[in-house]
Amino acid sequence: MVERIIVPFEGPGAGTGPLAWGQRQVWAAMVESDSSMSMGGAVASTDGRTVEDYAAELRFFMCRYAAMRTLLRFAADGTVTQEVFGAGETVLEVHDTAAGEDPAALAEALADEWRERKFDYATEWPLRMGVVRHGGAVTHVVALMCHIAADLGGVAVMMRELAERDPVTGEPAGPYEAPQPLELARLQHEPAAARQTAAAMRYWESHLRTIPASMFDGPVDQGEPRYCRLRWHSRAMHLASDTVSARLGADPAWVLLAAFATGLERLRPGSGPFVAIGIISNRFRPAVRDVVSPVTQDGLCVLDVAGVTAEEAVARAGTASMRASKYAYYDPAARAALTERISRERAEQLDLTCIYNDRRTARRPAPAGVADVRAALPQTRVVSEEPLRFLGPKLMVIVEDVPDEVRMTVDVDTRFLSLPDLRALLGEMEAFTLDAATGNADLRVA
Repeated sequence: MVERIIVPFEGPGAGTGPLAWGQRQVWAAMVESDSSMSMGGAVASTDGRTVEDYAAELRFFMCRYAAMRTLLRFAADGTVTQEVFGAGETVLEVHDTAAGEDPAALAEALADEWRERKFDYATEWPLRMGVVRHGGAVTHVVALMCHIAADLGGVAVMMRELAERDPVTGEPAGPYEAPQPLELARLQHEPAAARQTAAAMRYWESHLRTIPASMFDGPVDQGEPRYCRLRWHSRAMHLASDTVSARLGADPAWVLLAAFATGLERLRPGSGPFVAIGIISNRFRPAVRDVVSPVTQDGLCVLDVAGVTAEEAVARAGTASMRASKYAYYDPAARAALTERISRERAEQLDLTCIYNDRRTARRPAPAGVADVRAALPQTRVVSEEPLRFLGPKLMVIVEDVPDEVRMTVDVDTRFLSLPDLRALLGEMEAFTLDAATGNADLRVA
């Protein structure tokens, strides 16, 4: 049985306007993948919160964040704009278990169903929320958000501010001071934003004229499945990369980026510099740190690791990562026009479909002994391989934000990188971190 609780809301900032830069990049990805790229899932509720408590939380989100009160509008020429509403109603669904039904299974099934069903962008608020009730008590909360409303950083802001509410009144700890989506889009039309875009495009152009047109050969038919997702876990890589980070004073993300670049170089020696699109949160920029809207954009990461020491590979990865981040805030239309122009001038289509997304948050690395690293090697494993319905990039590596081990989700178009080669790549990445953890200054990539 499903009960629908009506939740009224109101908030400031009503109006219409263009999409902000991050929204435009997300929208393009949503269209390409034919998906809402929804974030969220089912979580157990163990602290006694009631249906009324969760209705109040949903109202808090809808009132405080204009992105939750936004619908998309589509012009005949294909232009997409957004309309923010000052008031309205949404729904909290309450799902009661039947006799003998597992509430956890019901919650997961609801999350799966919501994840698969695209949002109706013109009529449906971008946040779906419900609870599962068993024996009269709430056991699980289910929430799915359309990616056009926020990125993972924005969700983190929402969760933090929810926890900071006054415990008695439920009021927020303070006023919302970050730009709302319409205000952010307006700021991105100011002269300062135009200068930022111009600087970013100079950086991109300096590389686009010289990098290999593609990181991949092919296509070569490898049979079915054409698209595949592989999940791989390695505690040894986690321990080794932390050890390298601590010894070199380097960000752990640089070590894994160096491992990825080195792994590809070992797999395809002499293929040229490593080129990948890094997914940059942009929240190191004070102006967008607490924005609840997508501000993540593509950064261009280029580094050459052929014939260098492991330490030098990590140092180069750090430089490449910082430069990619510095120039990952720009008008997406300018980048599209630049890529098209340089492809035309080079008489070859630039293929920027190697994607690298390290989702881990900053933390202090804890070095381990070499014996501990090697002892963890037997735990390295491929957790699963499964076909995908669609994949835009040729290779996408995601480093998940979990403690105590490196967890990678890797999506691949097997016409350009076979599954045996992908497994070999992951093995080479792990081998790089293990070798680098020994501190062997004579270690060479090639």
